[in-house]
Amino acid sequence: MKRILFTGGGSAGHVIPNIALMNELKYSYRISYMGTGGIEKTLVGKNGYPFFQVDCPKLVRSFTLENFKIPFRLSRAKKKALEILKREQPDLVFSKGGFASYPAVWAAHKLGIPVLTHESDLSAGLCTKLIANKCKYVLTSFPETANRFKNGKQTGSPIRKEILCGEQSRARKKYGFTNKKPVLLVLGGGSGSRALNEAIEKNLPLLLEQFQILHLTGKGNASASRDGYVPLEFENDMGSAYACADIVLARAGSNTVFEIITLKKPSVLVPLMRGSRGDQLENAEYFEKKGLCTLLPEENLDGLVSTLEGTLHNTAMKAALCDCDIASGTPVILEIIKSEVYSKGASE
Repeated sequence: MKRILFTGGGSAGHVIPNIALMNELKYSYRISYMGTGGIEKTLVGKNGYPFFQVDCPKLVRSFTLENFKIPFRLSRAKKKALEILKREQPDLVFSKGGFASYPAVWAAHKLGIPVLTHESDLSAGLCTKLIANKCKYVLTSFPETANRFKNGKQTGSPIRKEILCGEQSRARKKYGFTNKKPVLLVLGGGSGSRALNEAIEKNLPLLLEQFQILHLTGKGNASASRDGYVPLEFENDMGSAYACADIVLARAGSNTVFEIITLKKPSVLVPLMRGSRGDQLENAEYFEKKGLCTLLPEENLDGLVSTLEGTLHNTAMKAALCDCDIASGTPVILEIIKSEVYSKGASE
């Protein structure tokens, strides 16, 4: 059986798309994962895949003495990754980016193991730029991103199959919603968003006059539920969460935005700016220009209620979403993976 090692981490956005692909491949390939002891270890462990921990240093985007330790820590990480890949002998390494993926990609390239990477954002992250020349292809969610790499190939964003299979009436029954008011889904990312949580709490009485609300708050942030308001720290069944919704309020991480648009949901996107390289703002601006979402800067959250109402009734946006041909990139990516796995010979 052919072996595929996945890598990527630092945030859920670098891990969950990998899991979408791994769950499709696990019956035909031996799947394993390399990453740090961060969120990737938790998420991959929950899905039962073998996990190899290699702690890779992260560049801090401000002056700190910790950055001076990076060359030494990176050298140790590369050595450990090389040892693991020599032992495991994968036929392919697939990277979803983030600093956690660098040792696995470096080691695979040194050993002559084919590497694919996928970049979600409109502007490539630092790791993608560093590993691009070590990869057969740089797969991308955005066509414009692919054009920036000589080995770029636009595939779309990998989306979990279960997200696309929700059924509205069943989902609304699950959360106790009726059809009397539209449903607002609030997403703050894997760990929640303090800004969105505070905006919902501040405006909750007024919002409940207009909406029923499913609020994914992040761990430790869920408050008491009330009629028409369902706060959950986390939801494994994202197919139902999306299916029940008429409109979505979210950050603008690429994976989330592609899920929302693939499902043709009107949305208000509030890009994360603090501590960000600006990728979420670029993602939101890109889709707003196409009429597929509303961009609401975090400093303008005082206008949240009117912005949500305007977006919900934006007939031009709904028409643009219906006409949009954006779809899950999972099938295309899977075909490329399978092709590259077998490019050196027949199955064992």
